[in-house]
Amino acid sequence: MSVEKVKTLIIGGGQAGLAMSEHLTKHGEPHLIVERHRIAERWRSERWDSLAANGPAWHDRFPSREFSDIDPDSFASARDIVDYFVAHAEQIGAPIRCGVEVTALRKKPDGGGFRAETSAGVIEAANVVAATGPFQRPIIPALVPADAGIVQIHSNAYRNPGQLPRGEVLVIGAGSSGAQIADELLRAGRRVHLSVGPHNRPPRRYRGRDFAWWLRVLGMWDAEAIDPSMEHVTIAVSGAYGGQTVDFRRFAARGMLLVGRAEAFKDGVMHFAPDLANNIARGDADYLSVLDAADAYAARKGLDLPKEPDARKIEPDPACVVDPIRRLDLAHAGITSIVWATGYALDFRWLTVDALDERGRPVHRRGVSKVPGLYFLGLPWLSRRDSAFIWGVWQDAKYLAGHIAARG
Repeated sequence: MSVEKVKTLIIGGGQAGLAMSEHLTKHGEPHLIVERHRIAERWRSERWDSLAANGPAWHDRFPSREFSDIDPDSFASARDIVDYFVAHAEQIGAPIRCGVEVTALRKKPDGGGFRAETSAGVIEAANVVAATGPFQRPIIPALVPADAGIVQIHSNAYRNPGQLPRGEVLVIGAGSSGAQIADELLRAGRRVHLSVGPHNRPPRRYRGRDFAWWLRVLGMWDAEAIDPSMEHVTIAVSGAYGGQTVDFRRFAARGMLLVGRAEAFKDGVMHFAPDLANNIARGDADYLSVLDAADAYAARKGLDLPKEPDARKIEPDPACVVDPIRRLDLAHAGITSIVWATGYALDFRWLTVDALDERGRPVHRRGVSKVPGLYFLGLPWLSRRDSAFIWGVWQDAKYLAGHIAARG
């Protein structure tokens, strides 16, 4: 069997892989991208139909390319994002092969690089960049048995309200995905229960600027270390319907029933933690802290931005927060489906190199692993808070490309 040899192999043809390719090309470094499906496949087949980016088009992009044919202040659809990455790959002449899956990666016996077994044959490389991104294995907690008579899907498999059987819906997870999906179901006339856990809840816009602009100038995107207590705290923000601040009280006012974190399931009854009011209050505190920081920044810089005192008005807690539901008989409530918006786990089962910790997470510093020549890109908090986002992964790729070029 013939063996193909390349200097740098990039595994993954999404935003991370394309960003890496762009910067390696700038360094004159030969490389190859292999993608098991198509460019930006997860944006094609693992997003719901009405998805809108969480940031405006002027922000959620690479610095080297703007979106075509959409207003910079609008929120790109999943189709827009796919088209963007396909066009970017053409723009930079990315050497990408689609339909090629890496099934195993190991070090060469002589120690001189790596050997990748793929669906199209063996590839040997001096360097390998694992650019498979943060959305690898959908997490559905083992709470509700498959034979419970409830349709259960992860948010990556949700497409639209018509996909679900008639009846009420329980959405578990109130980050960006859970909030957008629950809102869409409510607008479609479905009765929705939303399980709200710990979350950050920034303003969509404040004083004429988008939250993405504020988090940038306030240095929040550049935070380099995560507070361990915030590791499982998601961010609730939405670009749907023209962009809006996620406000769970307003959801409740429209008929959505809020419940706490899903804790257990037994005999057809879902049990919820007594944390709903606290989770809502902590989200409010995060929201107000961004307003405080924004006001202080505007005053310090002498920015002539319109005041927005109404933004600080917090509505009274709805009845479902004051007197929370602790247990819910799903059949009695008419709930026929659960949408799990509960995030993802990493999946590096194909990586047979000693570069992972006991939990299967990469051991690295800014994406440089402890194994010479092996790199990771596109992971949450790779170097900063924004590392898993389009604009952040581009910066991380720039750093790693420089590291690879310096290896010679």
